[in-house]
Amino acid sequence: MANRFVLNNISYHGKGAIQSIVTEVQSRGFKKAFVCSDPSLLEFKVTQKVTDLLDAAKLPYEIYSNIKPNPTIENVQTGVEAFKKSGADYIIAIGGGSSIDTAKAIGIIINNPEFSDVVSLEGVAPTKKAAVPTIAVPTTAGTAAEVTINYVITDPAKERKFVCVDPNDIPFIAVVDPDMMSSMPKGLTAATGMDALTHAIEGLITKGAWEMSDMFHLKAIELIAKHLRGAVENTPEGREGMALAQYVAGMGFSNVGLGIVHSMAHPLGALYDTPHGVANAIILPTVMKYNAPFTGDKYRLIAKAFGVEGVDAMSEDQYRQAAIDAVAQLSKDVGIPQDLKAIVKEEDLDFLSKSAFADVCTGGNPRDTSVEEIKELYKSLL
Repeated sequence: MANRFVLNNISYHGKGAIQSIVTEVQSRGFKKAFVCSDPSLLEFKVTQKVTDLLDAAKLPYEIYSNIKPNPTIENVQTGVEAFKKSGADYIIAIGGGSSIDTAKAIGIIINNPEFSDVVSLEGVAPTKKAAVPTIAVPTTAGTAAEVTINYVITDPAKERKFVCVDPNDIPFIAVVDPDMMSSMPKGLTAATGMDALTHAIEGLITKGAWEMSDMFHLKAIELIAKHLRGAVENTPEGREGMALAQYVAGMGFSNVGLGIVHSMAHPLGALYDTPHGVANAIILPTVMKYNAPFTGDKYRLIAKAFGVEGVDAMSEDQYRQAAIDAVAQLSKDVGIPQDLKAIVKEEDLDFLSKSAFADVCTGGNPRDTSVEEIKELYKSLL
């Protein structure tokens, strides 16, 4: 079986990387941008950092901001209609996973209109054409939506999120500039950073993992362990380290899949609007313990990436526990809640467990699971 790897055609990294947007647009002869960005980024003038560059270069654009933190089918469909009316020929997505995921779905449907109901994009949809050319500019260091072939949409009527996996949706250009992330508050920085760590750890142990993906995931874990605390304190080194770390994690997991941490986090976002990174961070150590017997020596590598001393002298049980403890300590240090007591209602456990089991990420988990076992994992966090 061949292992496939899909990445952006072009990516720019580092302080000031957004300056490259104008050059790329002009060199490609694009006429008008459809700028997808959420209302809070407009309010706090984060989006303006890019639109000011477009204005200075006299490059026309139209802004679309009907985007929720967990973007819905309606957000996508109104975006499709807005794009059609705008006369735009490319997209600039500015934001976290919500803005970029919305832009991906819009871009796919514009060029594959048979999927205009949005829900038919769930799973691996048989789209024929690449999305509208998209430049993705992340403002959070976590989702890596700018480099993945995945996006997540919420169906409010069914109180569920669904994951779409499509190589045709990957942004043509990714621009990863830590300056675009400097205004993130501590809580969001911590949550998105733990989301990136979850990507790296689940990608490392998923059934689809192989040597190339392991390379990315282990480097991402090392960078996150080194830089997340600093990013939460808004140090330049922390911001730059996390900007790179989350992208590197995305390069890996986008190509090999995830596991039940994400499966269990998705229903929490759909039902309670729980921030995705917070849900992942709370669930991660518990699921790591559950998965441990099915991970070979991968936890030894995780412990080493965290800088745990004496790992080579540890028994299998010891290095597995050391890896779990290192993750739990980082989560605690950056202020993540330690349980789901303030989020989950016990009467929702059956619905949550069934939704999680049906999630597309479940198949990648290293340990085969069941609805009942997932329910017990939720209960252990209450």
